[in-house]
Amino acid sequence: MDCILFRHGIAVEPEAWKGAEVQRPLTPKGAERVREGAAGLVRLGLVPTHILSSPLLRAFDTANIIRDTLCLRLEIRICDELVPDAPPDKLLPLLAGLPEDACVICVGHEPHLGEAAGVLLFGQPVAGLSLKKAGACCVRFEGAPKAEPGMLRWWLTPSQLRKLGEP
Repeated sequence: MDCILFRHGIAVEPEAWKGAEVQRPLTPKGAERVREGAAGLVRLGLVPTHILSSPLLRAFDTANIIRDTLCLRLEIRICDELVPDAPPDKLLPLLAGLPEDACVICVGHEPHLGEAAGVLLFGQPVAGLSLKKAGACCVRFEGAPKAEPGMLRWWLTPSQLRKLGEP
């Protein structure tokens, strides 16, 4: 299984947003950066079989942009295991419920994704691991994810993903 952790794009600043936090959207620049980063995923030859997203709008919109850019006909599955304050170890059982040959994109937030990466790679959260907005990493498991750590395939910043996606 390949598990791609992808952080949502640039969102409206919390201080500038008057609505509910769950509805805070991407900015136009944030949406464009996600589109450009998703083009980098295309160049990496990814063929996702599942897309999981936090229920927060900025993550769900990011997941939609990725799905559209990769020309996928997948339903986006909303998962509370990807909200910002979810325990990072709760992602492992969710992944273990997917087919062993899956390629899953998990769209979420920091610090949760960095902590989840620590759990997937080292069995516990590790200080200092974090993804920038519209950045991603890929962890590979031989078979289904379980207690043994996965292997880091790549960890890319948003600018690296965008560069990969250039024609």
